[in-house]
Amino acid sequence: MNRREMIKMTGAAAVGATVLGLPVGANAQESGNAIETKPNRRMKVLVIGAHPDDPETGCGGTMCLLADAGHEVVCVYLTRGEAGIAGKSHSEAAAIRVVESENACKITGARHIFMNQVDGNTEVNLERYREMRDLIDHENPDIVITHWPIDAHRDHAVCGTLVLDAWRRLGRRFKLYYFEAMTGEQSQMFHPTHWVNIESVLERKHAACNCHVSQQMPALYDGWHTKMELFRGIESRCQAAEAFALHSSAQNTL
Repeated sequence: MNRREMIKMTGAAAVGATVLGLPVGANAQESGNAIETKPNRRMKVLVIGAHPDDPETGCGGTMCLLADAGHEVVCVYLTRGEAGIAGKSHSEAAAIRVVESENACKITGARHIFMNQVDGNTEVNLERYREMRDLIDHENPDIVITHWPIDAHRDHAVCGTLVLDAWRRLGRRFKLYYFEAMTGEQSQMFHPTHWVNIESVLERKHAACNCHVSQQMPALYDGWHTKMELFRGIESRCQAAEAFALHSSAQNTL
């Protein structure tokens, strides 16, 4: 769904709607006295972020929409946010932030996976390339969403680079999208190809982000993410949106 084609959805069950190409229009099916909605085909989406809170702030609304539509959403954290709480040891901070992430995933409807890199000391080497490739290969997703690799935060750039390598090594068999993080301060030269209207799940996205209490989220969110949602909404002619860049699957012919 690009900007011109974007449907202003009133909910995840809007008939015929899609999010990043995945169907969120549902078929109503009777089950006893209730009406259940199920997608035409259940797909799997991996959202891979460097730290706890990156997936939620970058694309929490999109995760909610896809999970509500019956697709499997898996939230992968490259680190446990070990360096993210002043005055806490790495182990203390990790314990706190893992619980915060688990609580956020309950709200978005995502399953969570924690990888074993360390916040502030992430690496790009042959072993780390293999770890990311093996994880993605095992999960076998239809779509992966991760950090835009041109990012002033080294952990974000590392995460995006590892996923990009895995996408190439695995034969580009899934669609690869990038999300933005504090664009201008962190993500640089980010130019979206796709926009997702998140009006119907905006409060849930905010609730998921606010699970990350240790990050003083209200001030951080208002300073950056609210402005990004509003700006991307203006671009796509709705009240609030998340933006993504699709990595072309075309082979380089140069």
